[in-house]
Amino acid sequence: MTARLIQVLAATALIALTLAALSDEYGRRTEQPTAEFHFTRLLYSSRGGSFGYGSSWDVDWPEAETHFLQGITRLTRVEASPRNEARIIGLDDDAIFDYPWLYAVEVGRWYLDELEAARLREYLLRGGFLMVDDFHGSYEWAGFMESMTRVFPDRPIVDIPDNDEVLHVLYDLDQRIQIPGIAALSYGVTYERDGITPHWRGVYDDSGRLMVAINHNMDLGDAWEHADDPYYPEPMTALAYRFAVNYLIYAMTH
Repeated sequence: MTARLIQVLAATALIALTLAALSDEYGRRTEQPTAEFHFTRLLYSSRGGSFGYGSSWDVDWPEAETHFLQGITRLTRVEASPRNEARIIGLDDDAIFDYPWLYAVEVGRWYLDELEAARLREYLLRGGFLMVDDFHGSYEWAGFMESMTRVFPDRPIVDIPDNDEVLHVLYDLDQRIQIPGIAALSYGVTYERDGITPHWRGVYDDSGRLMVAINHNMDLGDAWEHADDPYYPEPMTALAYRFAVNYLIYAMTH
């Protein structure tokens, strides 16, 4: 048995044990959807090999889910699941194809190997939608791209144009205001590291459908998480909801 095979088997065993532990801690489920929309968070391994507890994928859990799902119920007619039926799902789970919308946070630290990248590529090309959020600056962009180029080595990442339907499917999103994390606000700024300029970028399929919505130098998850915190500016929270609602409606109709 080669050293590489031993590493793969060990990693597989670690993932299985981690997911079993997460079932009770995070309510990770693999049964069929019970509502039109479930907040579905992507579980991934981080650069350096960490997986599960202490990783980056669960940042803002569960408050971001709780508040966003409440917002969906208030702002749309979409039947959203309650918070305790939000999903956490890995790329190894066939149930991923039951959900049209995935959320991945802190993707400057994610690591997708070739198999995981192929799985995500299949999900997206079959009609899935991925929203990535809360990564900042050139260093984390490079970390994001290290895995993203394995997902789509032949598809460019482009700025989402102002007239794209995703920006108008429900709300007309003409404001491009940086949506910051609460930690940045505590320092009197809206950016982290060298991520001064916010970017709304995407990856499209051959028909022009947006498959990946990339929120770089922003933290929509913090805006949802702190929606009930008077310290966090309400206009930024409102904008974060509107962007995510548009992503959701777009994902469910395209």
